[in-house]
Amino acid sequence: VVSTGTGSGKTESFLIPIINHLMKEVESGSICRKGVRAMIIYPMNALVNDQIKRLRTILSSYSDITFGFFTGETKEIADERDYKNRYNVKPGINEKYRIEEMRDSPPNILITNYAMLEHILIKPENAVEIFNPRSSDLWKFIVMDEAHTYGGAKGAEVSMLMRRVRHTLN
Repeated sequence: VVSTGTGSGKTESFLIPIINHLMKEVESGSICRKGVRAMIIYPMNALVNDQIKRLRTILSSYSDITFGFFTGETKEIADERDYKNRYNVKPGINEKYRIEEMRDSPPNILITNYAMLEHILIKPENAVEIFNPRSSDLWKFIVMDEAHTYGGAKGAEVSMLMRRVRHTLN
């Protein structure tokens, strides 16, 4: 648990270890095995979009490390032109931004929100590769940023969701 003020490095406290782990996989050649290594969960899409911008910049020189977001907005993106119209920027070379792409070859870093995570788990066509038990050994990180927002019933719901993730991955 990292609890500190805005702009003090909370995001870096989990991003640096994730990227370090992935860079070691690139060096060893094991990154070529498809599957999620890290999932970052945010309470809302605005935070997901901010994180995608950050990763696009950080990982622009590391094309072997893939990342992508799976939110309600992801379902609506048809192609690169549509992405550019929506976000006023081209997707990164290693950014997976279409559901079909993530279903076929999940990104190394998956960013989502708790509501869409439940959607992914419920729909088998989404979960087949993203939460494939055969690649569960690749999973190393699950980050819940802004965890303080999950109070009361929402906290219980997210807790059950995390149990379903663990169960799905065996």
